[in-house]
Amino acid sequence: MISGSLKYQLYGVKHSVVLLKIWCYCAHSTPNYRPSSVALRLDNQEGTTVVTCDPAVTIFSLLPFKEYNLALPPHTLLVPYIEWHDPYTAMTEIISGQVPPLILGPSDKEKKYDRQLRLWAANGQQALEDAHICLINSGSGTTGVETLKNLVLPGIGLFTIVDDKSVEESDLGVNFFLEEASLGRPRAECCTELLAELNPDATGHWASSFDEHSAFTLVLYTTPIDDELLKTVKNYCHTHKVPLVSINSLGFYSYFNITFNGNFPIVDTHPDSTATTDLRLLTPWPELIEFAQELTIDIDNLSAHKHGHVPYVALLLHYLEEWKAENSGSVPQSYADKVKFRKIVAAGARTDSPEGAEENYDEATAAVLKTVSLPGLPSSVREVFEYQPNQDEAKSGFWIITEAIKQFHAKHGALPLPGSVPDMKAESEVYIQLQSIYKKKARQDVDEILEILGTIPNGNEVEKEEVETYCKNAAFIKLVRESAPDTDRIKQLADSELNAEFELQPTLLPVYLALKGSESAKPEAGAAAASAPQILSEISKIVPDAASDDRLARVATEVARAQGGELHNIAALTGGMVAQEVIKIITKQYIPIDNTCVFDGITVIKLGERITEGPEAVDSISAT
Repeated sequence: MISGSLKYQLYGVKHSVVLLKIWCYCAHSTPNYRPSSVALRLDNQEGTTVVTCDPAVTIFSLLPFKEYNLALPPHTLLVPYIEWHDPYTAMTEIISGQVPPLILGPSDKEKKYDRQLRLWAANGQQALEDAHICLINSGSGTTGVETLKNLVLPGIGLFTIVDDKSVEESDLGVNFFLEEASLGRPRAECCTELLAELNPDATGHWASSFDEHSAFTLVLYTTPIDDELLKTVKNYCHTHKVPLVSINSLGFYSYFNITFNGNFPIVDTHPDSTATTDLRLLTPWPELIEFAQELTIDIDNLSAHKHGHVPYVALLLHYLEEWKAENSGSVPQSYADKVKFRKIVAAGARTDSPEGAEENYDEATAAVLKTVSLPGLPSSVREVFEYQPNQDEAKSGFWIITEAIKQFHAKHGALPLPGSVPDMKAESEVYIQLQSIYKKKARQDVDEILEILGTIPNGNEVEKEEVETYCKNAAFIKLVRESAPDTDRIKQLADSELNAEFELQPTLLPVYLALKGSESAKPEAGAAAASAPQILSEISKIVPDAASDDRLARVATEVARAQGGELHNIAALTGGMVAQEVIKIITKQYIPIDNTCVFDGITVIKLGERITEGPEAVDSISAT
């Protein structure tokens, strides 16, 4: 016997049954040798199991928190394939001296990007690798390069730096991607070379002028920037519906702004896992009802073990039937009703168990307020349903699927079932059966959506995988609207914010206004940057009494004191924040800020503000 070992561990779950499929490939010296059967021995703490089976595949059921040793016959190779049935499984580790590493282990690329693949998965990584980012660098250029650094490291496919300046002595003190040997050379070329060294997977280009004929996924620019160049860049982004990000970092202050030149729908918003539970307890389907009835038909006479392992989904469905029988068929909808119902559920628990309580009943009572509710339509989804896409937008897969799901919702009064089931106290076989019921219903909903798509123009061109992803996340889709200019809104915000008591309502609006003022103010002859009075003069075009506001005066003085210079620690921090938002946009996962972030390195307050670029507009403010 040739012994191989398999170490298997689950984290964060109470139970799970995992299928281990083993292919036994012959390694006999005799040509065409193939045994008629293969005997495999599975050892664990509970004993030994010997299975004789076809050499193609053997299936074992494994339990968590145990180690298993496999003993194989001669002339075979062990090629395990792990298939688990619990979304909360966090780690599976296989160790076998017989198994070729190329089969068992992740690829070099998967190892390299392991951490980020857990965040945005393979499709998000592919989107990064397909992206082409353009950075139009100006000023000292530190923040722009720091932003690119944080995009090159996770594997952005292509980047281009546009910068017409040559490296000077002053650049060496603020930009880690320049060295003495770079003096006199094009700054864009030097930065591109050193950035490319960080990750061979990223390809860098540089240019001294912006190429309107290139295809960019997203454009970044740092201030100050030439007015004519900025106009050209904005026209390009508007024409090609390319997101535009502006960055300004001076001294201890910085901000960045995201302009969406078109509506930006997001399907995979990554909501908190606790918010995604959708059990449909008030609108169960026949298979779920039958499942619950089988487990609770004689619940009072169940053994202690069985009673303590009825999953809380079945418990709640059982007690809901009792509630409806006593309340003329109505279900608990008000808060008072749910509190009363929760007490009924809690009263069904047995207190004579060795543990003193039953965990499944504790789970059931805790889940009442959250899960005993009718399917609703979240406001973000309603906004998507009510939006009328234009002719070009209507051709995209997102809006085609949206139309199908609108019809599905109109028919059933609910969105497609996600199909996931939270972890809960139950026997493994029962839990898997419950999972199968929900997954089957989710597949049925997807199939119905696909049928509806067949009746919609271009619906048959939508990939099934895209439909499945949309259905799974249907309750959490988000539509980020195109940035719309509105001069009056920023003035209204300035009036309300600046007239408020500073102690009661801290605001970063003065920082934003001062940085914007420094961009438009024209320095005096021979001066490196605008003075505080010049900055206040620009702010006065929006806030007439700016010169008399102490907060604006203090911030304008601090901005002027920077003399157009960037502090590398502030630039690095800002670059990290910008890169994070850029990744959200490229991968179309998570929700990007909407759509200005202001950073104050002096008071260390950060606010996300809805301020669109020139002319400015503000829709809302939220503190973070």
